[in-house]
Amino acid sequence: MRILVVEDDPIIASRIAATLESEGYTTQIAYNGEEAKAFAGQASFGLVVLDVMMPKMNGLEFCQYLRSKRDRTPVLMLTARDTIDERVQGLDAGADDYLVKPFDVRELTARVRALVRRDWVQRTGILRVADLELDTQAHVAKRAGQELKLTKKEYVLLEILAKNEGRIVTRALLMDALWQDEDRNENTINFHIASLRKKVDAGEQARLIHTMHGLGYSLRSTGDAG
Repeated sequence: MRILVVEDDPIIASRIAATLESEGYTTQIAYNGEEAKAFAGQASFGLVVLDVMMPKMNGLEFCQYLRSKRDRTPVLMLTARDTIDERVQGLDAGADDYLVKPFDVRELTARVRALVRRDWVQRTGILRVADLELDTQAHVAKRAGQELKLTKKEYVLLEILAKNEGRIVTRALLMDALWQDEDRNENTINFHIASLRKKVDAGEQARLIHTMHGLGYSLRSTGDAG
């Protein structure tokens, strides 16, 4: 995937590009909004990492330009100003996510992965975590190409966990999403998680569903939680 990095500071731009390339992406650097417009007109990109404060055309203006062209390429906006007004302006301009400088490169790559995954799901309806694949339109789940025989509630539970890959989903959130006004208790969620884990992880070397004791559950391809 090609990512357009729009950042007027050459050092920061090169570091972002190097980080993304180490993750397997191809990058193109633009040092202001006008350069970014030229690149966007010449090639397609899977994602734009966009600084707000730049000469000639700032990040807000460039993002507005993209959206005016009905270009829905995901945009991760970078800013040194951690204020509500700044974030609201960026989101109103069409940005999909916001990252405040200085940032940890691990958070940068995590947000990039999340945006790429979200865009892929929106375009195809397919959600993937390791060798687990969910068709969010047909409500079908497969692991290593084999369809999983899930109940309706098990599928909804798995989709919630997959959409929050790597994050902890609390028990309360899961119960609210699946049972709402129905009678529910601790044993209800325990039963459904246990049943889902048997169907998703049974016989597999890599476990995907992890219990975060006292917190909730997490779906991820690695980890040593139980």
